Amino acid sequence: MQANVKRGIKLYNARRYERALEEFRSSGVDPAEDSNLAYYVGLTLTKLERYDDALMHLEMVVTSHTSFLHVYQGRMILGYIYAITGRYRLAEFEFKKLLEAGLESTQIYASLAYISYSQGNVEDSVSFLKKSLAIDPAYPNALNSLGYVYAEEGIELVRALEYCRKASELKPDNAAYLDSLGWVYFKLGEYEDARLCLRKALDLSPGNKEIAKHLKAVLEKRGA
Repeated sequence: MQANVKRGIKLYNARRYERALEEFRSSGVDPAEDSNLAYYVGLTLTKLERYDDALMHLEMVVTSHTSFLHVYQGRMILGYIYAITGRYRLAEFEFKKLLEAGLESTQIYASLAYISYSQGNVEDSVSFLKKSLAIDPAYPNALNSLGYVYAEEGIELVRALEYCRKASELKPDNAAYLDSLGWVYFKLGEYEDARLCLRKALDLSPGNKEIAKHLKAVLEKRGA
């Protein structure tokens, strides 16, 4: 392995992504001819939120890398990028390819749930989240997501509270989980508990528009 590539990997692991990318690009190796380099360049570009460039490199990985683990991780990241950039059908394709290969995981089902809900398919979203929790009943992301979906849809609110409480207990400083918990309290009419959760969530994530919107709704309701 080229010395520049080795240095780049060390820099990537140290979260010095810009410097890592410089080392990879100064190696003189073409990522199209080295799937291992394409993998690390793809990871680095993802961390730098240069998603279109990352996609190009990760596609090289899933089509040519010989390592099962690298292909798995490459597809996971491709699915993630497609999901957060609103390309839901492409994201769904990547995650379902993993399922077809027999690779069930909490993360895959939770990701498919997010994609389904983003497209307005509540039933499929709930189904995927339940599959995620069947694998790991203490997976906080799925607990939080299922609780939030129930709250947002105004269904199963007592169960939603149970899920969101458990997620927040597992990750007490996670602003997103506190936001969901606060929103469930709001839906249940427990406005003071809602205010406390959402205030703490906003303190942990200043400037978060979604949390601020939820907190405003609670404060307006309390003042009504």
